[in-house]
Amino acid sequence: MPLLYARKEVFQWVKSGQKTIDVRKGQPQNGDDAVFQCGPHVLRLRITGKEVGKLADVVRLDNYKRVIPTAESLDEAIAYFYGLYGDCEGVFTAYHVEPHRATV
Repeated sequence: MPLLYARKEVFQWVKSGQKTIDVRKGQPQNGDDAVFQCGPHVLRLRITGKEVGKLADVVRLDNYKRVIPTAESLDEAIAYFYGLYGDCEGVFTAYHVEPHRATV
């Protein structure tokens, strides 16, 4: 189960449902759930899919708003990752997430 540390803004985007794709540098972690943590706050979501590849392969024109909801363009979304990682070479994993459905 991936434990994904998140900045406050990212945690709020995920919690509100604005962000449904979380992109992290590196190979995918095993598990069906993603656990987002921001300080003492924890949010558990179901992983519905994973994409692996270069940053440009996983953050695209058709999905960048689901990755970085405040980005006004694909270039702005990509720049966000350069701000986080500096070096954006190598493999990235996109985790598609959604809340768990309540069972009755």
